[in-house]
Amino acid sequence: MQKLINSHKRQKKLNLLVIVSVLILALLTISSGAASSSNLEFSHSSEMVPVSEHISAGTLEETGDSGVFLTSNEDLEPPQKISQYVDIAYTIGGIGAAALIFLAYFRMTSGSPGLTKNPLKTLHLPKIWKTTGQEESEEIALEKYEVKKLRFLTAVPVLSIALAELLIFSGRMGAAVWVHICTLIALSLSNIVIKDPEIHKIHQALMLLPVLRLINLSMPIFFDTTLYTFVFIYGPLAIPLAVIIVHQRNSLEQIGITLKHIIPYMFLSVPLGFLLGLGEYLTIRTDYLIPDLTFINLLKLTIIMVFFVGLIEELIFRSVLQTRLSEALSVREALIITSILFGLMHSGYGTYHEMLYTCLVGFIMGALFYKTKSLPFIAVLHGFVNVFLFGILPHLLSR
Repeated sequence: MQKLINSHKRQKKLNLLVIVSVLILALLTISSGAASSSNLEFSHSSEMVPVSEHISAGTLEETGDSGVFLTSNEDLEPPQKISQYVDIAYTIGGIGAAALIFLAYFRMTSGSPGLTKNPLKTLHLPKIWKTTGQEESEEIALEKYEVKKLRFLTAVPVLSIALAELLIFSGRMGAAVWVHICTLIALSLSNIVIKDPEIHKIHQALMLLPVLRLINLSMPIFFDTTLYTFVFIYGPLAIPLAVIIVHQRNSLEQIGITLKHIIPYMFLSVPLGFLLGLGEYLTIRTDYLIPDLTFINLLKLTIIMVFFVGLIEELIFRSVLQTRLSEALSVREALIITSILFGLMHSGYGTYHEMLYTCLVGFIMGALFYKTKSLPFIAVLHGFVNVFLFGILPHLLSR
């Protein structure tokens, strides 16, 4: 009895830690957003990326042949230097808060086996199932009940995330932030009420989406080149991704880490990336993220888009979320849900065409991942779509 009481006390402390961490991240998001709301715009990916202010030519320095322009810190006034230190503090605080959320959740779900390993089969069904189940066995009725409950408890957070992204689409940023915060808190505390480990794993995967959005909204501006901001947005997400993958004990095959047929897949990713990137460019006419098509700039763009944007997003949407949904529900439902969420997470452009197109691209990538089970192929394909979209096509077709 005493052991059970101590377990509940520990559970309450960890739940409090999750709530405090989320609120800290929310505070950083709102404060940073208010400070830089005048110079923010959305990029192609699922995050909002700050855009540099117009800077006079006298404060720019060209670095070598790369064509990348950086500002000189020597002429900054003391208040501007203080502002930079504040931005760094915001970044460290935001990353720390996001890490605390997942570490606390990991402790909650792994430290108390009795709270998470209570199968749904031990639950008693309502009497209506027993009275109307004369033509079916109780076991079949139980399975149907489990599926309905699983679908319902998956649909609720999915709709909540969709609502938040639609609020961003309509320009209601403050309301969207709070919807994401409430969703994140509800998902992190769902293990108290829900005892099904399959639902816990789905909720863990869905937690990555509001965390991604809150991190990118709270990310301050460090560089005049928007491209480098992707590193600071996607890099920290490797921590919660690793925690979830380890905790859910996904095999390398499940998350798609394999070198099977890697060479033909790499060659195939280039023309496919061009076709998908061309379709998206014709849809939204993006600006370029590199000043010219020199080898160094293309190399930087490719590394960031493949190893940060492509790899992290495909780990989230395909390796973790789609895999978990396909095992719990069905492949068709998993493809539909992840494709819709992938499209909605591109709501920042403010056009229905972009969301519909990225839904289609998400469905294609999801189907390719299901057929090939190759994360390297999908990540490189995603990266090349962005390379063509933000690097090559704007320079060639905007002339």
